[in-house]
This record gives sequence, structure tokens and C-alpha cells, in this order.
Amino acid sequence: MDALIHHVTVEELFRQAGDQLRLTWLAGQTGGSRRLTSETVQKPTLALIGHLNFVHPNRVQVLGCAEMDYLGRLEAEDLQQAIDNLFSTELAAVVIANGEAVPAPLVEAAERTATPLFTSPEQSPYLMHVLTHIITQALAPSTILHGVFLEVLGLGVLISGDPSVGKSELALELVTRGHRLVADDALEVYAVSPETLEGRCPILLQDFMEVRGLGVLNIRRLFGETAVKHKKNVKLIIHLTPAEKWHTVDRLDMKAESRDILGVAVPEVRIPVAVGRNLAVLVEVAVRNHILRLRGFNSAEEFAERQRAMMMDPDFGVD
Repeated sequence: MDALIHHVTVEELFRQAGDQLRLTWLAGQTGGSRRLTSETVQKPTLALIGHLNFVHPNRVQVLGCAEMDYLGRLEAEDLQQAIDNLFSTELAAVVIANGEAVPAPLVEAAERTATPLFTSPEQSPYLMHVLTHIITQALAPSTILHGVFLEVLGLGVLISGDPSVGKSELALELVTRGHRLVADDALEVYAVSPETLEGRCPILLQDFMEVRGLGVLNIRRLFGETAVKHKKNVKLIIHLTPAEKWHTVDRLDMKAESRDILGVAVPEVRIPVAVGRNLAVLVEVAVRNHILRLRGFNSAEEFAERQRAMMMDPDFGVD
């Protein structure tokens, strides 16, 4: 499973964060297509005084009170030198925090180098926190998984299996039972942290599900706003297994299985498929059982422990 490589442009970042951070695009509009290649948002204090190894390309640089106070104390020649140091490499964008006044040489340098220059009345720590979060989400490694992804009992559950095994029909029944559809057929999975996978529905597929015999259905229009959700963390995989593979099923389920997705181990449950089995109920019970396991309860181990205790009883088997 190969991870997909992503990028985000400065223009996309401005579109996502502009309202929340009250950004004003002051100069460098022609540089909106610049790509961000790192989620690091910096305050380049040392770069202003000539330490060029602290200036990194394709990153967002935030200038707060300390940086602007330093620039404000410089003579014209030194100010120009400090600004030249800052723009000595290809920055993705520069953000002036706290509503600070922007020196004219800074605006001229942004225009000359086509570097987007923003201003915001927000404080620099908040700016850096929000920008880092947005960029991290956008640059997270991802992959495409095939199956139906739902929110079942508050848990993100991916239903996988061979084609025509009944994934969409099962998902439709779960939706009628009050659970929520996230994505049908294709799921975008992002590793948003070392231990967290976020499943997102591709924009083209949002709200839609294909069911053989019924065609493409708009789940939101059929069942209402609460029947769909566009993203959810992936916590459990339920794989539908054809009846002819039943011999591989562990009757006591003593061995926990998992699937590696982008370096994260996701628990996996295999459910045999056969005529007459109520798969919707089985999925709900599998999710409930997984939640119990997360809380430290394991039904199979409890049963085995009870069995061992009875076998150790000297009166066991005595009439």
C-alpha cells in the first residue's frame, strides 16, 4: 500500500485560514501558487540578524512583537539588510502578527520576490498553532482504501471484502438502523498523527452510495442530515469472508488480528457471510465487543478463565 504525496499551496492555506485568523493579503499576490512542503511554522528571529541557516524554504514565517520591535529599532540600511536576510531563500509566505505596522521595505521585498505577505490582528502563538494544524492535516500521508466506511455506535468502522460480497447492502441496512455513512467504495485515509488515521470521503462521492439493483442513492436526501458524515477516525475494520473460507475462522477469537495502514495497526474482525446471517446485528455486536476490549474486557478470555477454574476444581466432573 503506497502512501500518496500531498502538497498545499499558499492560496489554499489562505482560503482555509483567512476567516478564522482574520488574514489580510497585503503583498505578493502572484506567489499564491507556492507549495508548502513542511508543516513547520517558524518565527525567524535569528534569521533577521544574519543567521541564514535559520531560514528554511517553503515554510510559513511568522513575525511577532519581538521581531517587529527589532526591525523597528534598525536604521534604514540595517533594516534593508535584515529584510534581505529574511527573503534570501524562497519562503512560502510571511505573516505579520498582532496587527503590527508593516515597514515599506518589507512590502517591497515581498512584491519583488513574489512572496505572499499577510497581516493579522491575532497573536503569534495562536497564528502558529492554527496554521500548523491546517498544514499538518493537508500534508499528512494518505492512501485510498476500498470498502464502505461508517460511523457505528460512535466508532469509525471500515467494512471490506471481495466484490459482490454485500458490503453496500450491509451498509444500507446499518444506515436504516441509525448509523452514519462516511464513504462508499473509496475512502481517503490520512495519517494525521503517529497513531491516528482519519478517514475522509472524496468530495465527488459525498452523500452517495451505490447499491446493486437500486443504483446510486443520495443517503442525505433519503435519510436526513444525521445519516451522513464526511470524516471519522478509522478504529476498526470488519472484513466479510465468503462461506467457503470458514475453515480459517477462529471459533473462540482468541487471536486478535490487525491490518497495517500507513504504519498504524488497525484491529480487524472477520465475519463469515452466508444466507440467513443477520450481518447488521453481527457488525453492531462486533463493534460493541471491540469497545469492551478497549475498556479491558475480553469475552473469550473470560470464558477460557472460567473453564480453567472449573477444571482446577477437585469436584469438577464428580457426580
